[in-house]
Amino acid sequence: MRGNIARTLSFLVVTSVAQFGWLSSPVKAQQGGLSGPSSVEADLKPGDGVTDPQFRSDFPRNVAPGWFAWKDTLAEKGFRFNLDYFALGQYSSADTGEGEAASGIFRFYGNWQATEYGSLTFKIEDRHAYTSVAPQFLGLDGGALSITGTAFNDNGTLLTNLFWTQRAADGSWTLQFGQIDVTDFVDIYGAVSPYTAFQNLAFNTNPTINTPNPGLGLAGGARLGSNFYVVGSLADANADPSNPNLDVLSDGDLFKSLELGYTSGFDRIYLDNIHLTLWQADASKDGSRPEDYGAAFSAAWLVQNKWLPFFRAGASKGTAALYDRSVSIGLGYYGRNTDGAGIGLNWAEARGVDDSQFSAEAFYRFSISPGLQITPSIQFIGNPLLNADESSITLIGLRTRIVF
Repeated sequence: MRGNIARTLSFLVVTSVAQFGWLSSPVKAQQGGLSGPSSVEADLKPGDGVTDPQFRSDFPRNVAPGWFAWKDTLAEKGFRFNLDYFALGQYSSADTGEGEAASGIFRFYGNWQATEYGSLTFKIEDRHAYTSVAPQFLGLDGGALSITGTAFNDNGTLLTNLFWTQRAADGSWTLQFGQIDVTDFVDIYGAVSPYTAFQNLAFNTNPTINTPNPGLGLAGGARLGSNFYVVGSLADANADPSNPNLDVLSDGDLFKSLELGYTSGFDRIYLDNIHLTLWQADASKDGSRPEDYGAAFSAAWLVQNKWLPFFRAGASKGTAALYDRSVSIGLGYYGRNTDGAGIGLNWAEARGVDDSQFSAEAFYRFSISPGLQITPSIQFIGNPLLNADESSITLIGLRTRIVF
């Protein structure tokens, strides 16, 4: 399952496929991808791009100054990279299931600015569980139709990014092609990242969208005047990042998305953003998955560079996505020293279940240093759809991140 990563890297350098250039940083357009807060481009930057990054300490730079000096030298030559490690532990009040879960994610990711307007982005991950149930599935284990620890699973070694970005000199359009993760750019907003913001899928990429795993794909984006933009993508609907392959070229099963959006300016593309996303996923040729399609709407606007109210809704045919219909509202907060916080409320209905479920999450991210973050959180799930004996479930979580 973990595969030969070296062979895969060589293979995908030749066969790459997509994302887009001016959607990279919260506040300042960069040379990287069309990507949002969970992308490599965002993760390579200290802080959040909004508040003044004056941290409480300089750890771990102060314990390995030579390492970071070497990284800085490479960055000046156009090659930036990070190694980071996440750990997430969660405790559930559910009477059924394991009641607790923990897992970790090790990542090696970076970007090489090969030409003035072209760059190569990569990310390799190892996701591993410390307990019999990983946090991603702890809500399901307790009877809630809810992904409570997005990305924190036990999927092993994954190649989640290896793509080339090409952009116009004036930034008016960008193409990306290669091993892509569509959740980096489909239906994004400022608090979308499960690594720095909410853990519940209800507040990440819209849970009514049947987004595929990272795989071969192509995407592009273009400015439409000074405030509007359009983004589209084609990606492997059956992708498996633990074993990247070219099967999509023969089976033709595709995930497609088209987004039309409005922003106050392209330097604030996912902080001040209103958009409509349409998507469709082909039925699999082996009959394991029927066709799926739907639409999602998102509105988020950063007020005084501090408060991020958001409203997000979606509806789908519901054959493979988590929910048929979903509505989320909430408020994000950008604090001093690049701290961050959020509170979100979600209502959802699912296919084949004659009832609805309510979810809430609140978190506070303490940014101790550019390389150390600690995020306690609490989730509440009312009327868990898979457990009629429970009226509600509460989950307490603690997420940490260290960056070298």
